[in-house]
Amino acid sequence: MIDILQSSLLPMIKGALYYSIPLALISFVLGMILAVLTALARLSSIKILRGIARFYVSAIRGTPLLVQLFIIFYGMPSTGIEFLKFDPFPAAVIAFSLNMGAYSSEIVRAAIQSIPKGQWEAGYSIGMTYSQALKRIILPQATRVSIPPLSNSFISLVKDTSLASLILVTEMFRKAQEIAATNYEFLLMYMEAALLYWIICFILSIIQGRIEARLDRYIAK
Repeated sequence: MIDILQSSLLPMIKGALYYSIPLALISFVLGMILAVLTALARLSSIKILRGIARFYVSAIRGTPLLVQLFIIFYGMPSTGIEFLKFDPFPAAVIAFSLNMGAYSSEIVRAAIQSIPKGQWEAGYSIGMTYSQALKRIILPQATRVSIPPLSNSFISLVKDTSLASLILVTEMFRKAQEIAATNYEFLLMYMEAALLYWIICFILSIIQGRIEARLDRYIAK
């Protein structure tokens, strides 16, 4: 059993380093850009922007991530439109980014709305425009407020990358499946994969705690 674990450990770690973690990081960055834009659209005075943002959030939050993956990887190519055909990794990035963007936009929106209106007024009183007040006053404070829930979302995203195995991305869980198919030690391989996911998430939790502690230094008590 020890030999099996040792021989399977390196391929799983490679799957994590080459696919699982990069997939999570890229999707998180793109998702956060989309989240900020969506949150600002939700808070906009332009009705059509609010409507589009609200529809996007509702559609993504109301459908399973697995279904979204299948639509992008298997469904869109069936239309026959060439540019809608994606390789497994880009398809996973698109699906995870859209999903992350929708969920995180609500976190960002709530963080922005938690900033007292007096902060806006203070910015306007010294001649700042809306965009300047948002960039220099509101978003920095909203970032600190949103760090804990966004960190939790990232940790969840790392675990969700296992779903990419269903569209042929050779990430860590896919490697576990491939190894289990050759040695028939399904329980052992899946337990090993679960342990590796737990270790990764545990490390990320430690990093999250240190970031939060660092940000707490700038809070008046």
